[in-house]
Amino acid sequence: MIATVVNVILVLVGSALGLLFRRFIRESIISVLTHALGLCVAGVGISSLMGTQDMLCVIVCMVVGTVIGQGVDIEARLERGGEWLRQRVDRGNPNSRFTESFVSAALLFCVGAMAITGSMEAGLNHNYDILISKGVIDGVSAISFAATMGVGVAFSVIPLFLYQGAITLLAEWVGPYLPQEVIVEMSAVGGALIVGIAMNMLGLGREKIKVGNMLPAMFLPLVYLPLVQWIGSL
Repeated sequence: MIATVVNVILVLVGSALGLLFRRFIRESIISVLTHALGLCVAGVGISSLMGTQDMLCVIVCMVVGTVIGQGVDIEARLERGGEWLRQRVDRGNPNSRFTESFVSAALLFCVGAMAITGSMEAGLNHNYDILISKGVIDGVSAISFAATMGVGVAFSVIPLFLYQGAITLLAEWVGPYLPQEVIVEMSAVGGALIVGIAMNMLGLGREKIKVGNMLPAMFLPLVYLPLVQWIGSL
């Protein structure tokens, strides 16, 4: 939970800075910081990916998981769910700017591969690098959001804490029952997803990588490794 607490604190600090210095914050500064953080995120992802002991497992899980996620179109569903929530919460609200900033920031900080992979990594391996890196990114984003949309951004830490904390606790509870090799490969696949997030932050490629549609890949080592062991025993 400590990494989620750090994430919450960084969002609060970023929100405070955005509110205090909103007149002096330029979009170009936020853009440069985002690129710098993108490079750091790439390093975190590559580090996790290089920990694999079975690259074929990573490749197969990424391919099959992406096909599943693309078929379901997880990313589009998340976006539609966020838009549905925003419309319901904002409807007829006299203080809609507060609500808009709260909902928008909460969705930005909670809905994404980094929140899920980071929380699982924290719960399974007590590795907080991903969530703390996410916290820094969220803090910078909070500066921009709070400067333009107001104090509602700071209150987004409530769903952030509950969401990431719940995933971390669940992973920590399940972790002791998982073989170590499964945990290693889940972390490696998660690292590949983090690299995709970094590429989006850096604006690489002709179009945005739909990392959300790749999320099922992280859970497939749970099936792949036992299946390979069973086939090998025949």
